[in-house]
Parts: sequence; C-alpha cells; structure tokens
Amino acid sequence: MKLAVVGGGSTYTPELIDGFARLRDTLPISELVLVDPAADRLELVGGLARRIFAKQGHPGVITTTSDLDAGVADADAVLLQLRVGGQAARQRDETWPLECGCIGQETTGAGGLAKALRTVPVVLDIAERVRRTNPNAWIIDFTNPVGIVTRALLQAGHKAVGLCNVAIGFQRKFAAQLDVAPSDVFLNHVGLNHLTWELGVRLGGPEGADVLPKLLAEHGDAIADDLHLPRSVVDRLGVVPSYYLRYFYAHDEVVRELRTKPSRAAEVAAMEKELLTMYGDPALDEKPALLAKRGGAFYSEAAVDLASSLLGAGGSRYQVVNTYNNGTLPFLPDDAVIEVQATVDGNGATPLAVPALDPLYAGLIANVTAYEDLALEAALRGGRDRVFRALLAHPLIGQYAYADELTDKLVAHNREHLAWA
Repeated sequence: MKLAVVGGGSTYTPELIDGFARLRDTLPISELVLVDPAADRLELVGGLARRIFAKQGHPGVITTTSDLDAGVADADAVLLQLRVGGQAARQRDETWPLECGCIGQETTGAGGLAKALRTVPVVLDIAERVRRTNPNAWIIDFTNPVGIVTRALLQAGHKAVGLCNVAIGFQRKFAAQLDVAPSDVFLNHVGLNHLTWELGVRLGGPEGADVLPKLLAEHGDAIADDLHLPRSVVDRLGVVPSYYLRYFYAHDEVVRELRTKPSRAAEVAAMEKELLTMYGDPALDEKPALLAKRGGAFYSEAAVDLASSLLGAGGSRYQVVNTYNNGTLPFLPDDAVIEVQATVDGNGATPLAVPALDPLYAGLIANVTAYEDLALEAALRGGRDRVFRALLAHPLIGQYAYADELTDKLVAHNREHLAWA
C-alpha cells in the first residue's frame, strides 16, 4: 500500500508519521512519499520520519520529493495538508480583518475566505494531476477550510473525503472524563466544518445510552473552560459546541482579545522554527512534546482510521467526516458538504440519519452554507464582486460597509495568489 502526503514538509507531519508507525496493523503502509516544494524543510521532516519508523520497527519505506507527479504516482491515497502562502499569509489573515472590527481567524470570517481563495485553485490542480496519474486514488483533505475545499474536490468529480480533528478531540476528552475507551464513545456530531455541535454522547454506538447530560452535570466546568465559554451558556444550550462557535457566540469579546495579544500565527511560526531545529537533530527519533502545542491533536489516528476504511484495510465502522449532504440535513442542498457521522468503506462516506435540528443550529448552518456557496464561486471564478457577496453573506460580517472594506483588504493582501486580481 502506497500513501502520499502533499505538504509533507509541514511540522505537523511527525504527528502523522507517529500514528502510521503505531497503527501499522490497521493501515499496513509499504511506501510513504512526503511531497513538498520546500526542499529544506522536507529534508528535516523526512529524516525524522525515517527515524520514527525505524525506532518503532515499521518496515515501510519513506521517500521525499518535490516532484508532485512522481510522488503521487501509483498512490492508493493522497493526503492533502498544505498551506498556500505559509505562516506569513496566515499572519495577514489574522490581522487585517481586526482593522475593521471583525474576527481575524484563518478558517472563518474574512480570513477564512482569503484562505479559501488561495487554496481551492491549488488543491484542484493537485487533484487533477493525481487523477491523471492514478484515477483510482482516494484524496483525503485535511487542508482548511476543509468544508469548502472538500466541496470543490467533490464537485470536480474527485474521490475525496474531508477530515477534521475536532470530533476525535471531543471523543478522546469525553472518553477520559467517562473513564471508558475512546472506541466506546459515539458522538452525535452535526454541522459544517468548524461549525458543529455535539448533540449527544452515546456509549457503544449510535443506539447507545446518551450520557451527555451526565457529562455536563459532572464535568461542565472543564468542558466550558476548554471552549472558553461561560458554564451558564453551555448549560443553557444543553449541547457542546465546537470551540469555533465562540467566534459567533462571543464575537465582540473575541475581537477585543485578539487585538491585545500576539496572533496565533506568530506563536505557530516561532514554534515551527523551534520544531524544525529539533527535527534536524539526528538523535531525535520520536515526535517531540512541543508538537502537541502546534495543534492537530489526534489527527494521525483520524487519518489512519479514514484511510484504512477507504482502502479496505479495516477501520472503524462510523467516522466523522466531511462529505456531500445528500438529504441528511433536509434544509440544505444535496451538494452541500456537511460534517457528520458516516459509515465509511471502499465506496466512500455515507452520512447517518440526523434528527430534526433545533432552529438555533439549523439557522446558522443554513446561513454559513450560503456563504460557502458564494465563497466557492469566488474561489473558482474570481472577481471583486464575488468576494464582496461572500463577505456580505457571512454572519460574522453582514454589513455592506464592512464587506466593502474587507474586500479591498483581502485583495490587497492576497494579490500574488489571485490570478484574477
């Protein structure tokens, strides 16, 4: 079995490598190719990756290349984890929206739109080259904004599934609080990528007893602290929102916070510099503890589980993924991409049925889906007016004066990545 990781020079990659090594019985990889245009980073990450495999006794061969076509040739699955423009672009995404009093964040709001505009054309080009080389390969997208990118891939006819680590993070935390194995925890996880709620927490599977009320009663303070929301808000909702919902539920408060502290991009850039120095140490043969602060917790377990199921090697029966709606949420079009529990096998992902949603959640999902429609149109076709329409539709913006100013700033800061600008 051959896998290729596009963006293999990312500092995330050793987390993925560690999971491949530990879970080799679930996903028996014989060849792993790390693909990245940044040859210097690729050399450091590739060296550590080989040492991790060697230490854990994994027999697979790890190679590195900056040649995309050669790297993905004959791959059974291609994982996408790229960042167009690097941390410098992320720094801008998290900065210029704040000048207008709007959230500065890399996956939602104006910054999220900027990332989508930079990313979608690049990902579609990669996917077309994968299809020419190996039309049967699965594409697993971990590249943000996952929902929009996955929708672009699916609409272009690619065999693609989107993946995020939010659900598996909640699963692991809830399992620890309940003192059960993670595999015993089934989440009623519903929404869009980075706009989800845990409506239930069931033991043993989708028909198991819902222990969410118990979790909120016994661990509500810890859950609320993790979300940076007041306990009273979580109790009134009676569900557990993704921490990304704080951008919607406490927008002005978050803007004030972001204006008074270093950006997350600046923190990550400093962390990456330190990590790359560590990766260059020939004595290092395991992922360093610092990597846990980089983000992407449990990404490797989720990626292994998904790839294993898609490639017929096993994997969990139920997994939270990003895929076509196809009637699951009846108030959305079938070709909207949602993030829900699904059965996953060699044919792809099939969402499980979802009970009728409270309008509190359905309304916001519908609003953000409309924004994503317009965002994808802007990414595919370009043009200032399309960018403006997407920003005006976003519930975190929604005023024409803000949308106008943010459009100008977005184009100015991303001109080098926008073919039409």
